[in-house]
Amino acid sequence: MTVLDSIRIVLVQTYHPGNIGAIARAMKTMGLKELYLVDPTDYPAEEASNRAAGALDVLDNATVVQTLSEAIADCTQVFATSARKRNYTRPQVTAEEAAGWIQENPKEKIAIVFGRERMGLSNEQLGMCQQLLYIPGNPEYDVLNIGSAAQIVSYELFKKFGLHRDELIDSNSESEAFASQLDMDRFYQHLEGTLSDTGFLVKNHPGEAMQRLQQMFARAQPNAKELRMLRGILGSVDKLTDKS
Repeated sequence: MTVLDSIRIVLVQTYHPGNIGAIARAMKTMGLKELYLVDPTDYPAEEASNRAAGALDVLDNATVVQTLSEAIADCTQVFATSARKRNYTRPQVTAEEAAGWIQENPKEKIAIVFGRERMGLSNEQLGMCQQLLYIPGNPEYDVLNIGSAAQIVSYELFKKFGLHRDELIDSNSESEAFASQLDMDRFYQHLEGTLSDTGFLVKNHPGEAMQRLQQMFARAQPNAKELRMLRGILGSVDKLTDKS
């Protein structure tokens, strides 16, 4: 189980079914799976499924409840998403800071709550949450639609806890150790001999060319498999020079 598996996205009284589908898609692209819907106006709906695209599994597994209390009953830390509020006495954190808090408290069951499109969360609903999560923006107009807000929050969580594509490739590929210095020395000897036989190097005076080639391969840091391939290439050249 990963940290992302312990994070629940809660949508409260969502009016537009397309937003539910879009948020399911945003969640899946960022590795989130658990979606709760509190008293949605129109759900299930074809538009929600259409907007979810390849994230129908997130949508189909969504839990529908009637109250926010039901949605967060088993959670130990609840973040309410909203613009910053001067009279809100609990911690107010950015999406990035919220991800940092979760990283420092990985055993908590987290809920991140998004309110209605037009009105947000009520004061009573805000009072059920331990922290307020906001997304900084243009102070003259910092209002985001719910789909964009959910995507940004999901992205900040993925940056902290997600398995990125390059990491996935690395984890699925066999790691090959770098070539040993002894093998590199043998390769350089083989390289110098082959290049001398082809006439690229003056046999008794390899000079600066070999130094530059050694520097180039040192920067490249070939692994053992790559070095065997290079030796194979040199071997094939050797056979041609032997025939001539």
